[in-house]
Amino acid sequence: MVNSIPKPQNNPVTLPIIPPDQDRILAAIDVGTNSIHMVIARIQPHLPAFTIVGREKATVRLGDFCKKTGELSEEAMDRAMAALRRCQDVAKSVNAEHVIAVATSAVREAPNGQAFLQRIENELGLWVNLISGAEEARRIYLGVLSGMSFDNQPHVIVDIGGGSTELILGDGHEPRTLSSTKVGAVRLTAEHIKTDPISSTEFYALQAYIRGMLERSIEDLQAHVKPGERLRMVGTSGTIETLVALNAREKFGTVPTPLNGCEMSVKDLRDWVNRLRKMSLSERLVIPGLNERRAEIILPGAMILLEVMMQLKADSIVICERSLREGVIVDWMVAHGLIEDRLRYQKSVRERSVFKTAQKYQVNLAHSQRVAEFALSLFDQTQGKLHTWGEEERILLWAAAILHNCGHHVGHSSHHKHSYYLIRHAELLGFTEMEIETIANLARYHRKNAPKKRHETYRNLTSKHHRRVVEQLHSLLRLAVALDRRQIGAIQSIECRFDAVQRSFQLLITPTQADDPCSLELWSLDFKKGEFEAEYHVKLTPILQAN
Repeated sequence: MVNSIPKPQNNPVTLPIIPPDQDRILAAIDVGTNSIHMVIARIQPHLPAFTIVGREKATVRLGDFCKKTGELSEEAMDRAMAALRRCQDVAKSVNAEHVIAVATSAVREAPNGQAFLQRIENELGLWVNLISGAEEARRIYLGVLSGMSFDNQPHVIVDIGGGSTELILGDGHEPRTLSSTKVGAVRLTAEHIKTDPISSTEFYALQAYIRGMLERSIEDLQAHVKPGERLRMVGTSGTIETLVALNAREKFGTVPTPLNGCEMSVKDLRDWVNRLRKMSLSERLVIPGLNERRAEIILPGAMILLEVMMQLKADSIVICERSLREGVIVDWMVAHGLIEDRLRYQKSVRERSVFKTAQKYQVNLAHSQRVAEFALSLFDQTQGKLHTWGEEERILLWAAAILHNCGHHVGHSSHHKHSYYLIRHAELLGFTEMEIETIANLARYHRKNAPKKRHETYRNLTSKHHRRVVEQLHSLLRLAVALDRRQIGAIQSIECRFDAVQRSFQLLITPTQADDPCSLELWSLDFKKGEFEAEYHVKLTPILQAN
């Protein structure tokens, strides 16, 4: 067995046929707590590299939750819809090949977040991928690495958003730590600041709160710093860029363009925090370069950054203008084979994350890999005959096969349901939230009942596309599990023969041992084939062949 995903023989073409050296245009949208950002990138596959050729931004404040319900407010959602419509128009005007959108903290936490994403899909035809905090941090890391070299030296990346702060420790290779903490400039302003200017009581209480919230992430990060290493700080996001720009304008009379590489000392930052805390909003508004929306939230954002720098004993921080949106582009380039050498490890980030989760829950990996091989063999041999799913759905099936039995870590009874919850909260890297939901549902339905609308887990699949994936592919996983019923590798290989006219499906089974009748496997196949037959409208007949 090898820890890899076998490639399908015939992948369906899901992209337009474009000459390999021709430039491609891609749009990446970040639906954040404070703002919606879009970058337009010109990808040059022959280098490979990309250049940002356009930007759009709208401050929509999705994080201004309804105080009674904690939901996204109608006003904020309407502002977001208008901003996304504008982004689509711009992307269309430059003939963008794809528009890739991700949503982060505010949508993750709001009770009506999924409903909002469904509204976007229904009204705009735009699919927005909801990503976890850890996945957000991973893509930020990719974005930063695309814009600056770390020279194998450890760097701490700080990204302060409206609802969360991401901390990443890396040296240009695989990230050592990825964390996302629920402290953000919009969140802290709404929940902790009631006075203007902020009172001393509120200021010190907020300072203590930030320190307590960041403590675990910083301790974890410090635990991965090797003796003698000197950390370098990299800042991304609007909050840090604004602070560095304000400082540069005041000290040097001008703001560098681009801001990339511009530096700010911890001493200057501390001075700004002390000044900003004494100012009312109206006084902050007259500071050159500080707009109204940023002026409202700049103080808590500066306090977060100062706390991180003090805890890590950093002297200064340097700006990198590439972050999450650019990371989305890099991730797309990796997924489509446009990056092969640099960041090569990212090609297997999803696989490694799945194996790490399997190890965490003490999965019988030998059995799970056999199940995965059977599931993928069934997928590949029926592709184009019984289904039209491609590589993206294939890896979801593989991940579910590897993790389908992880629920045994909790208990044998109803372990398929335990598997769902463990997978759902595992923060699998490289997957969107809906993809993780799909993996969890596939694992949940590897035994017992088929997917039903009354099941809460199935209802969590708000995407029709992913619901259909579960409906069709869970039956392949059931057959794959049956093929290793004794968990001893009794079956060596399988071959599928499909007669479209007769709607007959023969499953030719070659045993590992010539004298093994594989009675338990054949019984299990007969027991579990009903879902497969019902979904694909075929009659399945297992046939044991001589080895």
